[in-house]
Amino acid sequence: MKIKFWGVRGSIPCPGPRTMKYGGNTPCIEIRFPEIDKLIIIDAGSGIRELGNFMMGNDLPKGPIQTELFLSHTHWDHIMGFPFFTPIYIPGTKLKVYGPVSFEQDSLEKIVGGQLTYRYFPVRQTDLGAEIKYFDLKEGPVEREDDGIKITTKYLNHPILSLGYRIEYKGKVFCTAYDTEPYCNPFITDPDDPSYDEVMAQEGELVATEQNNLLNEFIKGADLLVYDCQYTKEEYETGKAGWGHSFFEYVCPLAAMNNIKSLALFHHEPVRTDDQMDELAKSFCQPGENGGPEVFFAREGMEIEL
Repeated sequence: MKIKFWGVRGSIPCPGPRTMKYGGNTPCIEIRFPEIDKLIIIDAGSGIRELGNFMMGNDLPKGPIQTELFLSHTHWDHIMGFPFFTPIYIPGTKLKVYGPVSFEQDSLEKIVGGQLTYRYFPVRQTDLGAEIKYFDLKEGPVEREDDGIKITTKYLNHPILSLGYRIEYKGKVFCTAYDTEPYCNPFITDPDDPSYDEVMAQEGELVATEQNNLLNEFIKGADLLVYDCQYTKEEYETGKAGWGHSFFEYVCPLAAMNNIKSLALFHHEPVRTDDQMDELAKSFCQPGENGGPEVFFAREGMEIEL
């Protein structure tokens, strides 16, 4: 597997001189399997625009583009680049779009393709040249063609249904877990609180522990794990808990505990500058600091071969 980051930022694109080193585009990850000439894309944030332009020059000359796009979820920073993904305008392109089934009534096709309406965009979805098919996903193995690539999904902890992906090929494992934060007990746990309910408090604790353990099993032993790490612990605990994003002091020990070989910190805070991220790297990305895994900030253009 060859992995390349085309967008690593969270929430909103933030281009400019203070984000040039790590990048300002929102999530998009390219995974190539050269032996079988396959390409899988995770998320269609603003970074997918540059990936599409690269594919026009690199892949299209070899024949019609056929690829699969897996969405972690449908928040706008993860789908906003879709209308600017040039291959969807090219006749002969075949694109399969996979994503989580939402609690809302709208289909995946309506949410993603619905950006291509005159209300928001000058081109309608019906005017696209590509053949696009949409597939709703739940937790578990992904049914797709048998090409030796195994893909499994896991529900994450986010305000909307979000999926992590575990991709296995020829003994190598690549995992994503974003947007997500630690599962915690949603019920009151203070016995002195008038609203305290012992049964509910115990049940909430059991469920939170169970879900955290299941996520640990999902990522365990990955050669490369891309994990949500938008905040510091201080930021998380002063107003960001419940927003669906994790913090460095939680994620780095988690990777060590689950025998992760390499950890890519991902979904960077949009107001975080390159200089600030360099300072954070001194604390969280030092060799041996986290008990084993190589830890680094994902950067636009970064390529990793497993």
